[in-house]
Amino acid sequence: RWPLSLAEDVGTSLYFVNDSIQQVTFSSTVGVVIPCPAAGSPSAVLRWYLATGDDIYDVPHIRHVHANGTLQLYPFSPSAFNSFIHDNDYFCTAENSAGKIRSPNIRVKAVFREPYTVRVEDQRSMRGNVAVFKCLIPSSVQEYVSVVSWEKDTVSIIPENRFFITSYGGLYISDVQKEDALSTYRCITKHKYSGETRQSNGARLSVSDPAESIPTMLDSFQSREVKAGRLVELPCIASGYPNPAIRWLKDGRPLPADGRWAKRITGLSISDLRVEDSGTYICEVTNTFGSAEVTGTLTVIDPLRVTLTPKKLKTGIGSTVILSCALSGSPEYVIRWYRNTELVVVDDYISIRGISNETLLITAAQKSHSGAYQCFATRKSQTAQDFSIITLEDGTPRIVSSFSEKVVNPGEQFSLMCAAKGAPPPTVTWALDDEPIPRDNGHRTNQYTMSDGTTVSHMNVTSPQIKDGGVYRCTARNSVGSAEYQARINVRGPPSIRAMKNITAVAGRDTFINCRVIGYPYYSIKWYKDSLLLPDNHRQVVFENGTLKLMDVQKGMDEGEYLCSVLIQPQLSISQSVHVTVKVPPLIQPFEFPPASIGQLLYIPCVVSSGDMPIHITWRKDGHVILSGSGVTIESKEFMSSLQISSVSLKHNGNYTCIASNAAATVSRERQLIVRVPPRFVVQPNNQDGIYGKAGVLNCSVDGYPPPKVMWKHAKGSGNPQQYHPIPLTGRIQILPNSSLLIRHVLEEDIGYYLCQASNGVGTDISKSMFLTVKIPAMITSHPNTTIAIKGQSKELNCTARGERPIIIRWEKGDTVIDPDRNMRYAITTKDNGDEVISTLKLKPADRGDSVFFSCHAINSYGEDRGLIQLTVQEPPDPPELEIREVKARSMNLRWTQRFDGNSIITGFDIEYKNKSDPWDFKQSTRNISPTINQANIVDLHPASVYSIRMYSFNKIGRSEPSKELTISTEEAAPDGPPMDVTLQPMTSQSIQVTWKAPKKELQNGVIRGYQIGYRENSPGSNGQYSIVEMKATGDSEVYTLDNLKKFAQYGVVVQAFNRAGTGPSSSEINATTLEDVPSQPPENVRAISITSDVAVISWSEPPRSTLNGVLKGYRVIFWSLYMDGEWGEMQNITTTRERVELRGMEKFTNYSVQVLAYTQAGDGVRSSVLYIQTKEDIPGPPAGIKAVPSSASSVVVSWLPPAKPNGIIRKYTIFCSSPGSGEYETSPDQLFYRIAHLQRGQQYMLWVAAVTSAGRGNISEKVTIEPAGKAPAKIISFGGTVTTPWMKDVRLPCNSVGEPVPAIKWTKDSEDSAIPVTVDGHRLIQANGTLVLRSVKAEDSGYYTCTATNTWGFDTIIINLLVQVPPDQPRLTVSKTSASSITLAWIPGDNGGSSIRGFVLQYSVDNSEEWKDVFISSSERSFKLESLKCGTWYKVKLAAKNSVGAGRISEIIEAKTHGREPSFSKDQHLFTHINSTHARLNLQGWSSGGCPITAIVLEYRPKGNWGWQSLRTNSSGELFLTELREATWYELRMKACNSAGCGNESTQFATLDYDGSTIPPIKSAQGEGDDVKKLFTIACPVILATLGVALLFIIRKKRKEKRLKRLRGEGRRARGHCLQDGAPNLYQHLYQRVTAEVSKRDDKATIPVTDTEFSQAVNPQSFCTGVSLHHPALIQNTGPLIDMSDIRPGTNPVSRKSVKSAHSTRNRYSSQWTLTKCQASTPARTLTSDWRTVGSQHGITVTESDSYSASLSQDTDKGRNSMVSTESASSTYEELARAYEHAKLEEQLQHAKFEITECFISDSSSDQMTTGTTDNADSMTSMSTPSEPGICRFTASPPKPQDSERGKSVAVPIPHRTGRGDGEGILFLDPFFPPCAVARFYCRGFCAFIYTKIQILRIL
Repeated sequence: RWPLSLAEDVGTSLYFVNDSIQQVTFSSTVGVVIPCPAAGSPSAVLRWYLATGDDIYDVPHIRHVHANGTLQLYPFSPSAFNSFIHDNDYFCTAENSAGKIRSPNIRVKAVFREPYTVRVEDQRSMRGNVAVFKCLIPSSVQEYVSVVSWEKDTVSIIPENRFFITSYGGLYISDVQKEDALSTYRCITKHKYSGETRQSNGARLSVSDPAESIPTMLDSFQSREVKAGRLVELPCIASGYPNPAIRWLKDGRPLPADGRWAKRITGLSISDLRVEDSGTYICEVTNTFGSAEVTGTLTVIDPLRVTLTPKKLKTGIGSTVILSCALSGSPEYVIRWYRNTELVVVDDYISIRGISNETLLITAAQKSHSGAYQCFATRKSQTAQDFSIITLEDGTPRIVSSFSEKVVNPGEQFSLMCAAKGAPPPTVTWALDDEPIPRDNGHRTNQYTMSDGTTVSHMNVTSPQIKDGGVYRCTARNSVGSAEYQARINVRGPPSIRAMKNITAVAGRDTFINCRVIGYPYYSIKWYKDSLLLPDNHRQVVFENGTLKLMDVQKGMDEGEYLCSVLIQPQLSISQSVHVTVKVPPLIQPFEFPPASIGQLLYIPCVVSSGDMPIHITWRKDGHVILSGSGVTIESKEFMSSLQISSVSLKHNGNYTCIASNAAATVSRERQLIVRVPPRFVVQPNNQDGIYGKAGVLNCSVDGYPPPKVMWKHAKGSGNPQQYHPIPLTGRIQILPNSSLLIRHVLEEDIGYYLCQASNGVGTDISKSMFLTVKIPAMITSHPNTTIAIKGQSKELNCTARGERPIIIRWEKGDTVIDPDRNMRYAITTKDNGDEVISTLKLKPADRGDSVFFSCHAINSYGEDRGLIQLTVQEPPDPPELEIREVKARSMNLRWTQRFDGNSIITGFDIEYKNKSDPWDFKQSTRNISPTINQANIVDLHPASVYSIRMYSFNKIGRSEPSKELTISTEEAAPDGPPMDVTLQPMTSQSIQVTWKAPKKELQNGVIRGYQIGYRENSPGSNGQYSIVEMKATGDSEVYTLDNLKKFAQYGVVVQAFNRAGTGPSSSEINATTLEDVPSQPPENVRAISITSDVAVISWSEPPRSTLNGVLKGYRVIFWSLYMDGEWGEMQNITTTRERVELRGMEKFTNYSVQVLAYTQAGDGVRSSVLYIQTKEDIPGPPAGIKAVPSSASSVVVSWLPPAKPNGIIRKYTIFCSSPGSGEYETSPDQLFYRIAHLQRGQQYMLWVAAVTSAGRGNISEKVTIEPAGKAPAKIISFGGTVTTPWMKDVRLPCNSVGEPVPAIKWTKDSEDSAIPVTVDGHRLIQANGTLVLRSVKAEDSGYYTCTATNTWGFDTIIINLLVQVPPDQPRLTVSKTSASSITLAWIPGDNGGSSIRGFVLQYSVDNSEEWKDVFISSSERSFKLESLKCGTWYKVKLAAKNSVGAGRISEIIEAKTHGREPSFSKDQHLFTHINSTHARLNLQGWSSGGCPITAIVLEYRPKGNWGWQSLRTNSSGELFLTELREATWYELRMKACNSAGCGNESTQFATLDYDGSTIPPIKSAQGEGDDVKKLFTIACPVILATLGVALLFIIRKKRKEKRLKRLRGEGRRARGHCLQDGAPNLYQHLYQRVTAEVSKRDDKATIPVTDTEFSQAVNPQSFCTGVSLHHPALIQNTGPLIDMSDIRPGTNPVSRKSVKSAHSTRNRYSSQWTLTKCQASTPARTLTSDWRTVGSQHGITVTESDSYSASLSQDTDKGRNSMVSTESASSTYEELARAYEHAKLEEQLQHAKFEITECFISDSSSDQMTTGTTDNADSMTSMSTPSEPGICRFTASPPKPQDSERGKSVAVPIPHRTGRGDGEGILFLDPFFPPCAVARFYCRGFCAFIYTKIQILRIL
C-alpha cells in the first residue's frame, strides 16, 4: 500500500494515495492507466484537469475518465497524436466535506514508434593502454533507449578481468592486447517503453605498439545533477605512454578518505550521494611527457520535502490563523499556496510572508476561509506538497465550569476555578465587586489551555481578610465576544458595605446591581427604591446573595436611587445607595427599496423613532461608507437621514446599510437595491471556420441584470436552418464564462448553424445565429504499418490521404526525402480518387538496404500528417557463425550465432560432419534443428578422432551458404568398466577395509588416475545417499579403509575408477556391517529407592536404540559406599538382563553411589550419571570396644568405642551394671566414658554398654567384670587402634587415664628398631589430659604411636597406628594407538595415597603450544581416546589422579603424533595444462594431501629477472588460471600447499607464447662468446672431473658395504646352525665385533642380553637364555600391566623398592626398547649394555646380576620422532616385570613371518615419512636403501608359510600398534637361540640400514 497522508479525523478525511507520481511516460502502442493520486473518506469526488485549470473531456477511443477517477489514454497510431492530449500536464482533485485538494502536476507523455539506429565507432589504442567504446544513440530517443549489453564476436561480454561496462553504457577494455584487435564489438540497446532492441554495427579496435606520447582524454564527464542517495560515476580515462597516472581533486583538494569513494578504471564512483558531495571535480592525468585534465561540477540534489503545520486546525471566526510551510532539500525552490485547489490571492484578510513565502497569515478569519490549504514547493522538475484542513466556526466564549458560593474564615486559603471554551481560546479575567482584583502576594491567578481548547483559570487567595469577601466574577473574552459568571464569597467578620459607584443602564437590556457587602454573617440583604421594598414588579429580581437584576430596563420607571440595606443584627442594619441612569438606544424604523430600472429617481429615508439625543446617522454600501457625489445625495437631520439617487444605473446595485448611534448603543438596518437591465449583445456571433481536431471558440458575449442566461442551439447541415436543437454540454463542448461556446475538439459533425440566445426576465429575449465551417487538415487515412518484400522483386507501397485540397504527398526513406529523378530504383505516382488522394511508391527491385522505415507525408493549408511504413526485405539467411564450445571423448557441444536471418524467421538448421580425411559425400547430418535452439550436442563420436563440421540455416525464402568449416579432435573417454573383485572386511566398529582390482584393461579408456569409493548406511532411517571418498591409484590391486563409520551399522559400498576424462561405472553394491562396539549412551531414567536399611531398588530404561552399537546383552549396576570419613567402599557390580534390580545386603544407613551401564558383546558402555542413595536407619551394632577400670574404692570408670556399624545417628549410650542395687545409666552420644560411683569395695560388677538410634537400642558390647579397689593403678581408658586422616590436618590422639596418684603420660613413636620419645615442639603438643596433638600432619607422621600411663601402683599402654592420607602418586601414561584424528592413551594408576582414587584429569595441547585443554575421566577408566585432533600433528599429554585429599602429581609429559604428513606434488602429474601468450592454466589436482586435507595453496610468480613476486591464494584443488601475463616471457613459479601437518613446496619455470602462438627460446646466458666460452670450458672441466671422482668413490664404498653385509648374512646363516654348539660364543663375539665396528662412529646404544656362560665359555645346550626385545607400545595393553624400567640403572636390583630414581634434566623423544631375558635356574642372567660410542668390545660394558629375570632399557639416541610414542622416566617394580613376562607367554604365538619395512622416520625436526621397500625372503639379510638422514624404520609381519608352521614354537610378545597397512607391525626381535642371532639396528651417516633375520623360537618354558 502507498503511505497515506491524512487530513481531518477518521470520519472526514482527505489523503494522497501516492503523491510521488510526477511523470508518466508510455508507449503509444500500449496506452496507460493513471489512478488519481488523491482520495478521501467519505468517498471524495475525483476530477482531472489540465495544468491550465481546464476540465478534461472524453475523446472517443483516445481519452476517458472512469467513474472511479482513473484516467485512461488508449493506444493510438502516430497520426492520431495530439500534443494537447498526449503531451501535457495533468492534475487530479479530491473533494468532500473536509475540503478539496489537488495532486502535483503529472507530466503525461506518449512515446510512439519511430525509426532510429545505434552506432559504434572504430577506436585506436596502444598495447597496455585502455580502449573506450561508446554506443551512439540518437538524441531524439536517447531518453528512452539504454545499453543493455555488449558483444564481442557475437558473444555477450561478461564484465570481468579486463572488460568493464560503465553505468552509462560505455565499454572499457583495460591492458589492451594485440588479440583484442581480432574481434568486433557491438552494443545492444533496448527501448524502455516499446521493448524494441537494436544492435549496432560491428566496430574494430586498432592496436599499436606503445609509443611515447602525452595523455589524451578518451572519456570524461561534464557537469551533472544527481539526486541524493544514488550512485554516480564520473568517467575519466586517458591514453598515453607511459601509462598516465590519474589524480582526483574536489574543490582543489585531494579526495577525502571515505569508503563511499572508489577509484576504478572506469573513473570515480561515489555511492550513497550526499549534499556535501557537491562541488567541482578535477581529474588530472599525467605521465612523463605531459598532462591533461577534465573539470566538471557535481550537484547533489536533496529531494524536496514539505511539512505544513498545523495539519488540522479548528478555530473560531474572527481569529488569526498562521500556516507554516517547512521545507527541506536543495534550495532555489518556489512556493505556491492553494485553498481548495484555487491559487490563494492576497487581500485584506490573507497575507503571505517570509523570505520564500513560507508563511500564510489569515487575520480576522471568516467562515469562507475554511477549507483545505496546500503548500506546493517546486524546483525545476521536482514538486512536493503538504496540506492542512482549516475549520472556522462560531467561537463566542462560553463558561463550561465554574465555582459556587462559599463561606470562609479569615486566613483560610481558598481557590476559585473558571473554565471557558471558544475559538480562538479565550482569555479569562477576574473582578471583585465589579473592580479588578489587584495582583499581589495574597491574590494570584494562573491560566492554561488544555488540548481540547478549554481555557482554565484559577484565582487563589492565600490569606483572605474581610475585605476579600464579595461577588467574584470571571469573564472570558476573545476576538469574537465574551461570557461571564459570578458568585459571592463570604469572609467571616463584621459586615460592612463598600462604597458603590453609580450605574448607567441601557434601555431594553438587563442590568445587575450588586450590594457590595463584606463580612459575615449577616441576616439579610434588601433593596429599596423610593422606600419601596423590591421587587415590586415582574422585571425585578433580588437574588439570595443580594444582587438586584433589572430586566428590560425602562427609562422612566427604572431610573433613580436604589438603597441596599443589610441586617447585621436583629435590630441593627447598615445601608448604602446607588443611582441608576438609563440611556435609550436609537430605534430605526423599517424601510425597503422599491424595484428600480435604469434612469429612475430613487429616495430612501432612514428615520430614528426613539433614542437619546444626540443621534449620529451614516450610510454604507457593501460595507463601505457612502460619500455624496456621483449621482448619490445624502441629507441628514436630527433624527433622520435620506439617500437620494438621481439616475439609477447598474453600478448602484448592492446592499445599503443605515447606521444610527448615540451614547447608549449603535444600531443598523440593511436592505438590497436591485437594478434590472434587459439583455444585450456585447459581442455578436459571426460566421467562422473550425479546423478538424483542433479547439474552436464561437464568440457570443451579453450583459444585463440579473445576469442573462445564455443558451446555444445547433442546426446541422449547410442549408437554411430548419430547426435548432439545444447543444448538450459535455466535456468536449462547454460554455465559457463570457457566454462563448468552446468546442475543444472540432469534429466534422459540428458543421452547421449555431444560435446564441440570451434572456434574464427583463424585456424580451435576444438571439443571433452564425455558420460554422469545418476545415479538414491533411490526414493519412490508410497505409500499411508493416509490409514485406522479397529481395530482387518489385514492391509497391500505398498511402491514402484526405483533407482540404490541395494535398501534397511526400515520401521519405528514413530521414531522407525520396527523389525519383535522382534514384531510378524508386517511382512515385499520385491519384485523386474523390475524397481521397492515393500515392504509390514503387521499388524496382527491393534490396537489403530497403529494410527500413518509409514515411508518407500529407500536407495542406490546415495541417499535415505522417504515416510510417516498416518495410522488411526478405532473403535467404546468412550462414551461422559456428563455434565449438566443448569437445569430449564421444561428443562435442556446438554453439552458433545467426548473424542475419534474411528478415524472415529461421525455420531450422542443418549440421553436417565427417572424418577429416573423408570427402563430404560421406558426411553425417543432423537435419531440421529447431530454430529456437542455438547449440547442439553431436554424440556417438569416436574418442581421439579428427572431425570436420559445418552447418546451414533455413528460412521460408531458402537455405543459406555453408558456414565456415571447423576441425576438432575428440578427447579421451571415461572408463567403461567398473573395478573388479570388490570385497569388504570389517576392521573395527567404525571402519571397513575395501579391496578391489582395476577395471579390465580394454575398458579403462586411459590411465586410471584414482578411484571413488561411495558408501552409504543401509540401516532403517538412513537417507540412502552415498558419501564419496577419493584416492589415487597405486597399482592393479587397491586397499582403502573407510573410517568414522557408525558403529554396528550395515554399509553398502561401490567403487568407481576415474581417469583424466572422468569417472567410470560403479561396481555392484556390496554390504558389510561394522563390528559391534560398546553402547555410547547410558541407560535412561535411572532411579534408586531405599526400601529398608539394607535393601534398595534400582530401575532404569533402555538406552536409545541408535546408541547401543550392537546387540544388547544386559546391564551392569555398579555401586559403592561413601563413608563419613570421605573414603569409598569397595566397588561392586551386578549383572542383569532386566531393567530393575534389587540390591540386598547393603550397609545400613550408608550413602551409596550408583551407576548403571548397558553392555554388548564388545564390552561395557557408558555409565550413567552417579545417583546417590542412602539406606534407612537400623539399630546400631555393639560398641567396638569396652574398658572398665577402678578409679577409687567406691567407683569405676567404664569407657567404650562407638559401634563399628552405627547404622544410624547415635542418640545416646546406655551403660548397664549387673550388681544388685545398680541399674542403667545414660550418656550423650559425644561422651565415650562414664564414672559409676557409690559402689561397694570388693564387690564385683559386670558392665556392658549399648548404643541407641532412632530405630531403637542396639546390640550390647562385651561384658566386663570389675570391682572397686582401694589402690588405683594407672589405667588408660582411651583405646588404641588405627587413625586415618588427610594430610595437612590437625590430629588428636587421645590417651585419657585414671589412677591414684594421677598417672604420668609418655608418648613414643616406633622406629625401625627402637621407640623414640615424642618431643613437644611447634608441630607436636601433649595436652594435660594426655592427648597428643599433631599439627598439619604430613606423610612422614604416619606410624605407630605408643602412649604409656604410669603411677606408683602400675602402668598401662595403648598403641595407635596413624595413617596419613596424601594425594595419589603420578600415573604411568603411555600411548596405545594413533590415527589421523585421534590418540588412544592408557595408564596405570600410582599409589592411591591411602584414599581411593576419585577420577583422573587429562591435559593435552599441541606440541608447540602451552594452551592446555582439560578432560575429566572416571576413576574406573584405564584408557581414553582423544578425538577430533589435527591431522599429522604432534601433541603433548599429561595425566593426574585425584582422591579425597586432592589432585596428585602430574605424570611425565608424553608426546604423540597423529597420522598424516604435509602435501607433496605428484611427479607424474603435469603442472600446466594450457599456456598461451597471456594466460596459463595450472593443474592443482597433482597435489597429494598426505592424508590431511589441504587448507590453502599459495602461488607466487614473477617474470624472470624481476624482484617482486605476485601472489595468488586459493582453496580449490582443481584448476587455476594465471592471467594478464606478458607475452613471450619466461616466468618463475613457486607453490606452497599447506595442511594441518605442514606445507609442501614446488617450484618451476614456464614461458608464455608469442603473439602468433609460437614458443620462445630459453633465456640466453649473459656471457659473451669466444674467450668467454674458453674460460667457461677451463673452469668446468676440473669441476666435472672432481664430480666423477666423488661418484666413483661413492660407488666403491657402496660395493664394500654390500660385501660386508653379505658376509654378515652368511655368518647369520651359519649361526643358525651352530647356535647350540660349543662354538657359539666365538661366533657371538665375532658378530658382536662386526656390528660394533660397523656402528662404532655413531652415538647410539643397543642392548644385547647375554649370560655368564656366554661371557666365559662355549654355550651349554642345556643352559641358554631366551631374549625378547620389546618396543614400548607392545606393552600397552588394556588387559596387561605396564612395564617401565627406566629407573633401573646398572648396579641396582630391580626387586628393591628403594631403587634410585633417574634424574632426567631434559625431556626427550627417544624411542625405547626393552629386552627381557629368561635363563635356566642354574644360570644367572645378565644384561649386557654396549655403548656404541666406544671402539672395541670391552669398553663401556656393565654386567649386573639379578634373581631370575633381567631387563634393561635401550634408547635410540637419534633425534627422530617415533610416530607412536615418546616416553620419559617413570618407576617400576620386579613384580610388574614378572607379570609382563607372564603376559607375554599367554599371547598368541609368533609364527614364522616375512618382514617388510613400511615407513622410516627422519631424525631431524620434521616428521617426514618414507616407504623404503620390502626385504628379501628366505634367510637372507638385506641392506635397505634409506633416507639421507639418520632415522628409525618400522616393519610389518606377514603370516608364515604353511611349510614353516611346524619348524618351531615361538615365544610371543604383546602385539604392537597396528596401522592397518599389514598383518602386524612392531620393532625388531632378537633370536632366542643366541644373542649373536639378535637383530642389530644401527645407523650410518647419510642413511639408516636394518638387518633383518627370520626367527624361529622353540617352546622352552
